[in-house]
Amino acid sequence: MVRIENHLGTIDISEKYFSSLIGHTVVSCFGVLGIADGSTVKGKNKSRSFKKKGSGKGVTVKSELGGLLVDIHIIVGYGINISAIVNSIKTKVLYVVETATQLKVKRINVFVDAMIS
Repeated sequence: MVRIENHLGTIDISEKYFSSLIGHTVVSCFGVLGIADGSTVKGKNKSRSFKKKGSGKGVTVKSELGGLLVDIHIIVGYGINISAIVNSIKTKVLYVVETATQLKVKRINVFVDAMIS
């Protein structure tokens, strides 16, 4: 829960909102096949289960004094430039979150958990 206090009162924004917002943004980026779920994130490569619709299971948002810390776990397509994908995700997520919520994003960490051909 992220809490914003101003002269008009207090606003609470749930982590589910951020996860959904960021999840849909990430999935719309070129080269991203989906957001990794818990089994892929923990390194257990038993199945290739991921969410294409941007459910936000692989997205974590924490509030810190200087802004928001965002962790994103993704699955990319084989043969795509990972550096370009990560830079694209960071730029797009930064813009979308700051535009939608007027909160500063301090850091965005993108973890590539799997590559699927």
